[in-house]
Amino acid sequence: MTLRITFDLEDQDLKYFRNQMLRARKLAKEAAEPAVIAKTKELLASVREHKKVPAFVGERLEKVDRLIEMLEDKEWALEAQERKNVTTALSYFNDPEDIIPDNIPVLGLIDDAIMIELVVRELKPEIDAYNDFCDYRKTAPAASRDEWLEAKRRALFARMRRRRQGLGGRRSGRPRFRLF
Repeated sequence: MTLRITFDLEDQDLKYFRNQMLRARKLAKEAAEPAVIAKTKELLASVREHKKVPAFVGERLEKVDRLIEMLEDKEWALEAQERKNVTTALSYFNDPEDIIPDNIPVLGLIDDAIMIELVVRELKPEIDAYNDFCDYRKTAPAASRDEWLEAKRRALFARMRRRRQGLGGRRSGRPRFRLF
């Protein structure tokens, strides 16, 4: 049996999470990125090994793995501000004194799951682009980010040409006027 619980975070709630993220930003400034990544990996392994986590928490932990991959992928070369945002999010996840202490069974990771969801929503464009890049690398394993961007550019131009050619067809019985 499953039980679905939904709730809304209002502006006041989001402000509280934003303040917690500001606190995490201070923690992130004090630690080097490799240390934050290592600690996050260690915590993820510990949670997966020793704790039975609710499915909704487990799903979000998978997203943390993807954030780590984005930071470690040399070819992706995440921009400085985005790196900082991801590192800050991981610092929050590493903080044992976050909103709900992690050692409380079942409930301890709920705040982490909420924060992960908020971070993933905010970084959605970057995560989607990274996923697209990873999919491209499956077809071209040695591909660099520049090669991927060039392939994206070529695909955009091809799509523009197809659209232009599609507009040159007959509409309402007469050919479209063309300059080119």
